[in-house]
Amino acid sequence: MNRILGDTIKIFLITLVAGLMLGGVYTITKEPIKKAEEDAKQEAYKAVFKNADSFTETKFDEKEARKILDENNYPDDTINEVVEAKNASGETLGYVLTITSTAGYGGDIQFSIGLSMDGTLNGYSILSISETAGLGMKAKEEKFASQFRNKNVSHLEVTKTGAKSDEEIDAISGATITSKAMTYGVDSGLCYFQNVILQGGGSQDE
Repeated sequence: MNRILGDTIKIFLITLVAGLMLGGVYTITKEPIKKAEEDAKQEAYKAVFKNADSFTETKFDEKEARKILDENNYPDDTINEVVEAKNASGETLGYVLTITSTAGYGGDIQFSIGLSMDGTLNGYSILSISETAGLGMKAKEEKFASQFRNKNVSHLEVTKTGAKSDEEIDAISGATITSKAMTYGVDSGLCYFQNVILQGGGSQDE
């Protein structure tokens, strides 16, 4: 009985010490991780709005965004964040939307898109992706990503037969699922921009 009690106490102490150590590691690494994530977002913002000097968070209603996307048949996409891109004079140049698509072949894909005030799509910058190497991961490459720049359209469509208009995006060979996840994810951002931001008169600041 004494041996069982002793072993139980030892296991308890080991578990307690391990828990305290893990807690300490979390406390130490929490801020650096948070800073790294914020730096990554700022880089993504700048990638889709190179002429912006600052990015300001706007009032953003997640429930409204979900309602708009559901009504327009974008169940796989979520608008996570909306920021306003401004120049050095404080003039609004457009908006950066951070979007998550759950339709990727390898899981969620999160990326930011930039939209000028006239609705021109500046392109996207991927924050996280875990698609198949050599296939879906080509969504990060210039050949595919460049198709999303300088487009002023209401929506985009994926094609496997060669793009013949501004609305069409050439699918990545062997990665149609990824191509559709990215394209329709961008479409969801265009939908939100057209139905919420523009309808609200541009700025969503309180």
